[in-house]
Amino acid sequence: MKPVQVDSRILSLAAQVTESPDLDVPVLLLKIKDILTSAPPGSKESQKIKQDLYYYDLVQYCLLVLKQDYTKVLGGWVTAAQIAEILSLSCVGLEVREEPEEFCNKLLPSAVDNLLFLDRRLQLRCSRSIKDEDRREFLHCFRTVTDAICWLCGGHVQLTNNVLQNGHFLQLLMTDDVDISTGMMSVLQNILRINRGVLLQVAEKTVHGILDELVYKLSSTVNPVIGRAAIKLLLLVAESDPQLVTTLTTRYKGLSTLLSKQWTGKGFDRNLDQLLDLLGSENCRADETQRLHRAVCIIQAAWRGFQTRKRLKQLPKAVTTLQKNFRAKREQELQSLRKQKEEENLRQQLQLQRQRAMRLFHERQLTLLEIVHAGQVDKHMHEMEEKSALTIQRHWRAFRTRRNFLQQKQSLKEYKMAVVIQKAVLKFLEKQKKRKAYSLWKPPKALSDEQRLSLQEKVKDYIKLHPASEMSEEMSKELHQQAQAKLAQYLMKRSLDRKAQQHREALLAQVHTHIDQLMSAPSLAEATVEDLNVYMSRSVPVVAKAKQSHYTMLKYTQWPWWKKLGEEFLEDEGVSEDLLCAEVGTLFIGGTKS
Repeated sequence: MKPVQVDSRILSLAAQVTESPDLDVPVLLLKIKDILTSAPPGSKESQKIKQDLYYYDLVQYCLLVLKQDYTKVLGGWVTAAQIAEILSLSCVGLEVREEPEEFCNKLLPSAVDNLLFLDRRLQLRCSRSIKDEDRREFLHCFRTVTDAICWLCGGHVQLTNNVLQNGHFLQLLMTDDVDISTGMMSVLQNILRINRGVLLQVAEKTVHGILDELVYKLSSTVNPVIGRAAIKLLLLVAESDPQLVTTLTTRYKGLSTLLSKQWTGKGFDRNLDQLLDLLGSENCRADETQRLHRAVCIIQAAWRGFQTRKRLKQLPKAVTTLQKNFRAKREQELQSLRKQKEEENLRQQLQLQRQRAMRLFHERQLTLLEIVHAGQVDKHMHEMEEKSALTIQRHWRAFRTRRNFLQQKQSLKEYKMAVVIQKAVLKFLEKQKKRKAYSLWKPPKALSDEQRLSLQEKVKDYIKLHPASEMSEEMSKELHQQAQAKLAQYLMKRSLDRKAQQHREALLAQVHTHIDQLMSAPSLAEATVEDLNVYMSRSVPVVAKAKQSHYTMLKYTQWPWWKKLGEEFLEDEGVSEDLLCAEVGTLFIGGTKS
C-alpha cells in the first residue's frame, strides 16, 4: 500500500523517468540528491522521502542504470558516481514495511554487486587513461563509489559478506595501481571495523585470497603508503580473532622476519610492533603446540607398534583361517564346475541318443517302405498318419490336463483351506451349543414332605393295579445269558466297524498325502534325485507289476508295424526273473517315454 501524502517532486520525477529515453534517465535521477538533502538526516521527513522513493521505484531505477555505458550520457562517469552515492543514501535508513525480504535479500546484494562492477569499470578506464586530468577524474569517481560502498555497509552490516565474496572486490584489491589498491584496502579496513567477525563468516578460500594479496604487497613493494595500509589491515585481522593469527603464523612462516627487516623505521613502527607482538605470542604457542604434537606422535607410534606386533603374533592363525576359507571356496567352485560339466555331458548324451533314435526310426521306416508291397504303401501311410495323429492328440491332452491341473492347484488349495476352516468353525459352534445346553440345565427342586407322601401313595396304587409277573430263577438266568450274548455280539461288531473306519481314514489320509505330494511336485526340469526318491513305491508287488507293464510297453514300441495290427501285444508275456529281482527303489511313470 503506497503512502497517502507524497512529495510532488517525487511524483513529477517518477513521471519524467518513465516517459524519458534511457540516456536521459541517469541525469534525471540526479535530482534525487536535492530531494534527500532537503530534509535533515535521521528525521521522520527524511525517512518518509526514502520510503516514497522506494515505493515509486526510483531506487530500483538507480540500481539498474549503474550498469549503463556512461560515455554517451551527459556528465559521463561523474554522473555514475553521483548515482552510486544517491543509491547508498537512499538505502541507508530505509525501513521497508511491505515485503522486506525482497529489499534485504535481493535489492541490497544487487546494489553491492553493481557498485563493485562500477568500481571495476572505473579502475580499468583509470589504468587506460593517458591524460592526468582524466586519471584524476576517474580516481575521484572511484573514491566516491568506494565511499558509497562503505556507507551502504555501515547501514546494513550483513552486506559485508557480499562485498568480500564478490569477485570484483578481490580483482580490485590485486591491482598494481597504488591509489586503487590503497582505496580498496581502506574499504576493507572500514568493513573490518564495522563487522570484526566477517572473515570467519566467509569461505576459507576467500580469506586466504585476501591474506595472500596483503602479504604479497608487503613482500613485493617498498612503497610506505601501501605498507602502512597493509600492516594496519593485518593488525585488524589479527586483533579480530586468534584463529586468524594462527592462520598467519602457520601459512606464512617468514612473515615476522619480513616485517622486521623490510618495514622497520618507515614511520608506522607502533602498528608494526603490535603486529609483531601478536605474531610472536602466537609463534610461542605454536612451538608449544608443536612440542605437544611431537609427544602425541611418539605415543601414537608406540601404540601402533604395539598393535602391529600383536597382530603379527595372531597372523599365523589368521592366515590358516584364510587358507581354509579359500580352499573351501575353491572346492565349492570346482564342485560347481564339475557339476556343470556333468550336466552338459548328460545333455549332450541325451541329445545324441535322441538323434540316434531318430536316425534308426527313419532307417526302419525306409526299410519298411522297401519291404511293403507297392499296392499297400498308401494304406500303410494312412495308418501311420492316424497313429501319428493319435500320438499328437494324446500328448496334447496330457499337456492340457497338466496345465489345467496347475491352474486348479491354487483353487484346490483354497478349497481345502476352506474345508478345514469350516470344520473348525462347525466344531467350535457344536461346543458352544453343548456349553449352552449344559448351562441351561437346572437342578430339580427339593420335594416337600406332603409331595413325597402323595407320590408314595400313587406308586402303591400303581403297584396294586399292575402287579409284576412272577419269573422263575431259571428263566431269569436264561434271559441274562441271552443279554450277555447280544452284548458281546454288539461289542465285537462295533470293534470291527471301528477298525474298518480307521482303515478308511488311513486310506483317505494316504490319498490326501499323495495329492499334496503331486500338487507340490516340481517340474521335470527342476527334479532331483531326492525328489525321485519321494515318489518311489515301497511295495515289491507294485514295483514288479510296474516293471512288467513297462517292459511290455517297451517291447510293443519296438515291434514292426505289421505285428501291431492285432491285439496280441496286450497279452502278458513272460518276464525274466532278473527284471523282477531288480532293485525295488525304481520310479515308474506310465504313459510317457521321457
